[in-house]
Amino acid sequence: MKISPIEQLFTVFNETALVLQEELSCSYLEALAETGENMFQGTILQDELSELTTKRLKKQYEEIHLDKYSKEDIRKAYQLVILKGMKENVQPNHQMTPDTIGLLVGYLLDRFVKQSTFRLLDPAVGTGNLLTTVLNHVPKEITSIGVDVDDILIKLAYVNANLQEHPIQLFNQDALEPLFIDPVEAVIADLPVGFYPNDVRAADYQLKANTGHSYSHHLFIEQSVRHTVPGGYLIFLVPSGLFESEQAAQLHEFLKEHVIIQGLLQLPETMFKNKSAAKNIFILQKKGEGIQPPKQAMLVNLPSLSKQYEMDRILSQIEKWFQENKG
Repeated sequence: MKISPIEQLFTVFNETALVLQEELSCSYLEALAETGENMFQGTILQDELSELTTKRLKKQYEEIHLDKYSKEDIRKAYQLVILKGMKENVQPNHQMTPDTIGLLVGYLLDRFVKQSTFRLLDPAVGTGNLLTTVLNHVPKEITSIGVDVDDILIKLAYVNANLQEHPIQLFNQDALEPLFIDPVEAVIADLPVGFYPNDVRAADYQLKANTGHSYSHHLFIEQSVRHTVPGGYLIFLVPSGLFESEQAAQLHEFLKEHVIIQGLLQLPETMFKNKSAAKNIFILQKKGEGIQPPKQAMLVNLPSLSKQYEMDRILSQIEKWFQENKG
């Protein structure tokens, strides 16, 4: 039976990560970052390994020639091993963005951003899966930046980018602290949902809560808008109850003042483990001189993404919207 390229890569990532996890007494995800870095550098970087382990790893790495695999095969295999590691030790904010959503975000970004070269920011980059999905599917020259506070996730994103040969600038910091980056033409993010514990930092934001903790997903929207050029686009995965919270009125005011709402795509609830985890795709454009709102916002209720016929019908509706509103 022929093994697919993704299975070949998964097997080597997984088996070598297990060896390193054992030898280095670290978590599976840390070991995965180490093995990915070894594969990228073409050498074994851990000098504390036994001779036998080093030989064993060398043999497995030699079976894989990364240049023979497509970027998408590498991304998918790496994503699968990360998912395996996350199942063992998962925190709710570390859920990975499903591929189908990544493809949809890439498609929307490609249609909205007219420039053939632009700068793209993901302020909640995680393991880099959403960002690299987009980079693999948008046929434009994109300079990209990713930010994440979690040092293991950012290390996985770094290795992910290297293995797929994407030159991504990565920052390991709280994305709601000052970001020392030039403004970008576009932002994508699967927003971290919940309360932001740092009230002192939140006080610098228009969307801070009047009492108690502020919503981190609100602050992420504001921080992203700050770092976008006038006329730039922002595509967010937001909780489906975004406008139902007690802080929703403030968010409405902020959006009215700073952005134009281009669209909202409601994702099918079947994509999410439970109703409360459901998300939508929210598309904004930063206000600027000569920036006109669309005749009407793109409002789409997406069917189950596995229903090909219905998806095709919806996508042709979206294309029609672009023709009528974006020329």
